[in-house]
Amino acid sequence: QVQLVESGGGSVEAGGSLSLSCVVSDSTFSNYVMAWFRQAPGKEREFVAAISKRSGSTFYADSVKDRFTISRDNAKNTVYLQMNSLKPEDTAVYYCAADLSWKITTITSQYAYPYWGQGTQVTVSS
Repeated sequence: QVQLVESGGGSVEAGGSLSLSCVVSDSTFSNYVMAWFRQAPGKEREFVAAISKRSGSTFYADSVKDRFTISRDNAKNTVYLQMNSLKPEDTAVYYCAADLSWKITTITSQYAYPYWGQGTQVTVSS
C-alpha cells in the first residue's frame, strides 16, 4: 500500500511563503507522477500543480502559475510545493497525490490519482 505524508503547512500573512513536502513510502517513487491539490471549505477539491516522473514536465493551475513551484527529489521519495506571494484565497487543505501515468488530458483531475495523502492546512491571513 502506497502511503503519502504531507508536512509543512501552517499560517502565514498575505505575501508570505510556505513550503510543503510529501514523502511517499513506495521505493519505486520515480515511477509516479506527483501532484498537489487543494480544497477550501465548502469548495470542490482543485488541481494546483503536477510534475512528471523525472521532473521533465510540470503543469500548473492558472491561479498559482508564477507563484508556486513543484519539484521532486527521487532520491528522497519526496515532492515539494514552494508557495510564494501567498494570498488569502490560497487558504485550503493541501493534498499530494500520486499516479502511475502522465496524461495531459487527465493530470488536473482528482479522479486520475489513486493515491492520496491526508492533507495539510495552509492558512493565509490578510
